[in-house]
Amino acid sequence: MRILVVEDNHRLNHSLTSSLIHEGYSVDSAYDGQEGQDLAELTPYDLIILDILLPGKDGLEVCRDLRRRRVQIPILLLTARDSIDDRVQGLDYGADDYLVKPFAMRELLARLRALLRRQHSSRQGQLVMGSLVINPITHTTEREEQPIDLTPKEFALLEYFMYHPNQVVTREMIEQHIWNYDFECESNVIDVYIRRLRRKIDNPFAVKLLTTVRGIGYRLQSPPEQG
Repeated sequence: MRILVVEDNHRLNHSLTSSLIHEGYSVDSAYDGQEGQDLAELTPYDLIILDILLPGKDGLEVCRDLRRRRVQIPILLLTARDSIDDRVQGLDYGADDYLVKPFAMRELLARLRALLRRQHSSRQGQLVMGSLVINPITHTTEREEQPIDLTPKEFALLEYFMYHPNQVVTREMIEQHIWNYDFECESNVIDVYIRRLRRKIDNPFAVKLLTTVRGIGYRLQSPPEQG
């Protein structure tokens, strides 16, 4: 999952970015409202963390303008203001959730997971395809009740496939959602990760889930029904 952090406090921005990367997210950072809005309009992020008090253009204006431009990416507002009127205004401008500073990182991560679940309609925190089960909360994976050890990037790739079951996912879509702007994606890096993922979630099992759509991309395909 790819997240945009828009926060002008460099120390907090860096702390949030580092924590999110540690959790397996791909993260881009912006330090003022206009930069954040420009990135949000250009990139298909899965979620935006948006501070309200930003230089130039504040977070409420950014939120309102993104919604007016029909950008429907979930937005979590951050602010030091904790009055009910401030919270109502933020939600009325199109935000999906609201977190008051100072906050615990655990709460922020829980709110992100809740927004992502709401966006993709997953149930009980787990994503399931046949005997393959992943849990975005605990970052665990299993198939046929056997645990599978994935690196953070492998897990992020599989999670993206699981959020788009039975759909063709192009190489460009993978690159946009799994890597950030600072990463120079080599020509074969996606192929390498696909091979690693297949080796772990498919090769040891009779039914194969991850297929190649020649010339287009890849598909995580539901297993045929038994009957």
